[in-house]
Amino acid sequence: MSRAASGRRAARHGALVLGAVITATIASVALLSLVYTPYDPLQMDLGARLAGPSATHPLGTDQYGRDLLARIMRGAVSSLAVGAVSVGLALGLGVVAGTAGGYIGGWLDEAVMRLMDAVYGFPAVLSALLVTSVFGPGVLISMVAVGIASVPIFARLTRASVLTLKGQEFVVAARALGAGDLALLGRHVLPNTVSPLVVQATISFPIAILAEAALSYLGLGTQPPNPSWGSMLRDAQNFLARSPWYAVFPGGAIALAVLGFNLLGDGLRDLLDPRVS
Repeated sequence: MSRAASGRRAARHGALVLGAVITATIASVALLSLVYTPYDPLQMDLGARLAGPSATHPLGTDQYGRDLLARIMRGAVSSLAVGAVSVGLALGLGVVAGTAGGYIGGWLDEAVMRLMDAVYGFPAVLSALLVTSVFGPGVLISMVAVGIASVPIFARLTRASVLTLKGQEFVVAARALGAGDLALLGRHVLPNTVSPLVVQATISFPIAILAEAALSYLGLGTQPPNPSWGSMLRDAQNFLARSPWYAVFPGGAIALAVLGFNLLGDGLRDLLDPRVS
């Protein structure tokens, strides 16, 4: 399929386009916050506590007078960082485990799958709570905990693809021509597992964002005074009657990020599925 045809096919998927726009916007805001925010996200101004949206503070301020726009912008960095690292960790470990089990088979496959079943028995947030309760709260621990909880999804997906592909004629022909196991995996098997893995990674990203927000809400993720959407929601619950916007804006940021990645994942699934015209 030519690039022009691929572009036309992508344009027909409104979910893909909308999801890409939303996620690109959030990523751009996160990158921008590393070099510019309208105020210092940590700067307090007790004279402007819980101020409403205005020209000075477009989204208002929190209970310490800190600008909510600046904190939401910087909070996007924490959410995207946790999502990227945790999904990357889950993808790497899952591909290795699924490839080993699916290609080698036998007792190794059985052992790997039973281990994945045990890990999969714990939801991502619960697994993260267990890990952070043992090793202490923090962003790094959150990344590792959420990533480990997502490994079984990628391992099962990779294993299923490998089991299907290793019996295909082109793989059998390559083996008959003298290709070794590493060559078969690197040239013929793993490249054909990329599409479903990319889609799954996109779908897993919003789950990681929600897990990070939940951990921060419970005080186990990003630690104060560093901004996080989840911790901002936790602080806002004490001021809902007086300052409802304090909860609306970080909550809206979480909802928008999850919506964007879900739309992107659904669009990619339709685009990369050969059964969809």
